[in-house]
Amino acid sequence: MENTRMKKQEIINAFHFRHATKQFNPEKKISDDDFQFILETGRLSPSSVGFEPWKFLIIQNRELREKLREVSWGAQGQLPTASYFMVILAKTNCRYDSEYVQQHLKTVKQMPDDVIEMIMPRYKSFQESDLPMLDNERTLLDWACKQSYIALGNMMTAAALIGIDSCPIEGFDYSAVNNILEKEGLLENGEWSVSVMAAFGYRAEDPKRPKTRKKIAQLVKWVE
Repeated sequence: MENTRMKKQEIINAFHFRHATKQFNPEKKISDDDFQFILETGRLSPSSVGFEPWKFLIIQNRELREKLREVSWGAQGQLPTASYFMVILAKTNCRYDSEYVQQHLKTVKQMPDDVIEMIMPRYKSFQESDLPMLDNERTLLDWACKQSYIALGNMMTAAALIGIDSCPIEGFDYSAVNNILEKEGLLENGEWSVSVMAAFGYRAEDPKRPKTRKKIAQLVKWVE
């Protein structure tokens, strides 16, 4: 019981510690081992129907970082200083009958052909009517982007638990960033698209004010 109480307090402390770090200490680098740990928590994250429609681009090239900085108003301090800078990509086509999904079920989830054939009508119904997403390509991409935020949240929490700072970033020109990455050959001819960015490192200074959030009573409604 005491171990559980201590573990819960450790997790809450990590959430209080984490803040959207705008400027990192460029002299203090995350170790390879620590960053691999963060990436592993992203890899092990859950996704809707287990499709894992994400890819983590780790942008360490300084020239490419500068190109991204020119079109990323929300990453002006992070791109030059972060120990690791990540662009999370989402799969552009996660249709139930796409080659990506078929190969994922066979090679990653290791489903036999007869099981895939049996479960396919359920995936079809899910995407067509339960949570309609086949009306256009954008709807399908938006669904994939939502999944990527699960991995993002887990990686930021994992980082905070070992004293590493992070910042999720949406403040950028999505079209421009996609164009830059496409020219670099990183989107595989439109197979992937930008979902969100994230920076990891060690803070240059502590936050100027304590964390503020709504009270729990404003967020939770019990239905009994």
